Amino acid sequence: MSRRPVSNPLALAVLASLWERPMYPYEITTTLRERGKEDSIRLNFGSLYAIIKSLEKHGLIEEARVEREGNRPERIVYAITDAGRTEAHDWMRELIAVPVKEYPAFETGLSLILLLAPEEAIALLRERLERVDAELDQRAALAEQFPQLGVPELFLVEFHYRVAMIRAERDFVTTLLTRLEAGEVDGVDAWKALHRLIAAGATADEVQSQLARYMAEGAAEQQH
Repeated sequence: MSRRPVSNPLALAVLASLWERPMYPYEITTTLRERGKEDSIRLNFGSLYAIIKSLEKHGLIEEARVEREGNRPERIVYAITDAGRTEAHDWMRELIAVPVKEYPAFETGLSLILLLAPEEAIALLRERLERVDAELDQRAALAEQFPQLGVPELFLVEFHYRVAMIRAERDFVTTLLTRLEAGEVDGVDAWKALHRLIAAGATADEVQSQLARYMAEGAAEQQH
């Protein structure tokens, strides 16, 4: 994948907005918010100006004109350049066609879940499941309003993608919870024993030694 001159996803949102028509910065932000894009793109008005200046520096956008209304300060209207159109098109092709490794926060938590005691981890997963269900309910209520608003499905594909990802997460967490509670996850006994040692005041060396022993026993079992 090529290295982008400006890699922040908000930069692509700016290029996409100016691809439609010239706009001034505040208009870009309000347009993106009105279309619900802050659900998939982090909109930060404070950093927007820095991104705009960077895009301008790299020749991807340019000043189209300066406007003034009454006693209000002047505002600069920006337009996309030919180079900016090419950049936006190439960037979109990569985003849609090429899978990339992402690092979701939940995945990070799962990878380090041994830091928590099993009982606490199970309780927290239950709490997460409740929040996921609440978000699904909110999105279902929102989706019911779309036909009345006359929003074409094409403009809601990221919303439906997000719902699909939330449902997939819910299925995963539900299954994981069920298996953890039933003691069906391989290694859960070692996990519990590890935290019993910690609760009993075992030293770091003792904990590490016990963990290494469990890992070795697990590897041996896998070979048989």
